[in-house]
Amino acid sequence: MSITLDKRVDDFIATDRKLFIDGDWVDAASGRTFTTPNPATGETLATVAEGDAEDIDRAVRAARRAFEEGPWARLTPSDRGRLIWKIGDLILEHVDELAQLETLDNGKPYGVAQVADVPLAADLFHYMAGWATKIEGNSINISVPYAPGANFHAYTLREPIGVVGQIIPWNFPLLMAAWKLGPALAAGNCVVLKPAEQTPLSALRLAELIAEAGVPDGVVNVVTGFGETAGAALAAHDGVDKVAFTGSTEVGKLIVQAAAGNLKKLTLELGGKSPNIVFSDADPEGAIAGAANAIFFNHGQCCVAGSRLFVQEDRFEDVVAGVTEIAKSIKLGDGMDPETQMGPLVSDEQLQRVTGFLESGKSDGATALTGGGRRGDRGYFVEPTVLTNTRPDMQVVREEIFGPVVVAAPFQTLDDIAQVANDTPYGLGAGIWTKDISKAHLLAKKIRAGTVWINCYNIFDAALPFGGYKQSGWGREMGHQVLEAYTEVKSVCAQL
Repeated sequence: MSITLDKRVDDFIATDRKLFIDGDWVDAASGRTFTTPNPATGETLATVAEGDAEDIDRAVRAARRAFEEGPWARLTPSDRGRLIWKIGDLILEHVDELAQLETLDNGKPYGVAQVADVPLAADLFHYMAGWATKIEGNSINISVPYAPGANFHAYTLREPIGVVGQIIPWNFPLLMAAWKLGPALAAGNCVVLKPAEQTPLSALRLAELIAEAGVPDGVVNVVTGFGETAGAALAAHDGVDKVAFTGSTEVGKLIVQAAAGNLKKLTLELGGKSPNIVFSDADPEGAIAGAANAIFFNHGQCCVAGSRLFVQEDRFEDVVAGVTEIAKSIKLGDGMDPETQMGPLVSDEQLQRVTGFLESGKSDGATALTGGGRRGDRGYFVEPTVLTNTRPDMQVVREEIFGPVVVAAPFQTLDDIAQVANDTPYGLGAGIWTKDISKAHLLAKKIRAGTVWINCYNIFDAALPFGGYKQSGWGREMGHQVLEAYTEVKSVCAQL
């Protein structure tokens, strides 16, 4: 039995969705639209305006006016914080509606979106609202040896960067919008947001709530469209002072090239191939459940998914068998079915990508203890899969699959696993399971990753910085560290 659709959601998806520029809902300059499918069925869900370079230029100009001339620049930090807090409140007022939009557009189970994605998005805005009044400079006592006897007053100011382009992915559409918008607004910037073409709906509904909260026109603009056109134009636009991107490492490298024109600031949260390491002394039930959650949460469509499972050799068979049993028991289905535990992948393109990796693994000699292919012929469902008998040079071991696929291998010692865990171009996350806390912290120091979880996995908080080493990105999301990415530091020195 499917969950009854909220009438507001029904009305929202039945209406052709427009671009949000300078406080108005407008058609794309070209007049073009595109459709977004329901990944559980493959059928058309909604029709959305297809923005391109001309629309990006309109949005950037609106953001520039709002930043330099509009009321946003004149708001006190307290007033800015109150508006950001109001956005969080409005998200909580519309939890069910936003969760249904997220499920229909992305495919994830409604219950997950309702208790995780939407409340976490609200919490991010509430957390960042408090930082609006706490962005500060410093006074500095300086010594100038070539100016004996001179007296100086020196200090720093921390100021907003200006106009920020933000490009978000399809795996957590609402939450990623919050991760980007919250700190940018807290620091006083204006934004042009480009949601993923696969999942534009919750960002467009969020734009309505931002306007309802009273955020001035032009401060937040949302341009839907494709990465190759709208996204590329935003990354390259000379009127943009900074780009914040979350997505694949391959596209991140293209963003770097596009940003070179005016040397705009960049933060990049990119791909991962995270190791999840289980020692012999780990709590067996906790480690098995944690390893399954690390890879199967959100259908494995997590940049930080624990897709490489390493188990100390004397416990390897037991742990892998436990994870396999959990994988077999997961109920796949439409995210609007309350019994569903795992929904479809987001798109046919993603389905082809994941099943292509599965075929590659099989042809290279990997063994699927469970899963290994597509489920059914309607929608974009892939079976939760556990692969063993892998080699370090296999594609399924080296490359980010971004689906419910884990490769499992045994290891012997701490030093062995530290080397193997780091044998990847990525460095986003890692998990460690052991009762020996000293061993856990020793290994955590050896692993080159932005987040290391000990006896847990997929724990996120607005106060906890998140980002990657190596090709997993530049900079950090969340926590007070993210504000450094949305501000400039100005030194002021006066001779008295």
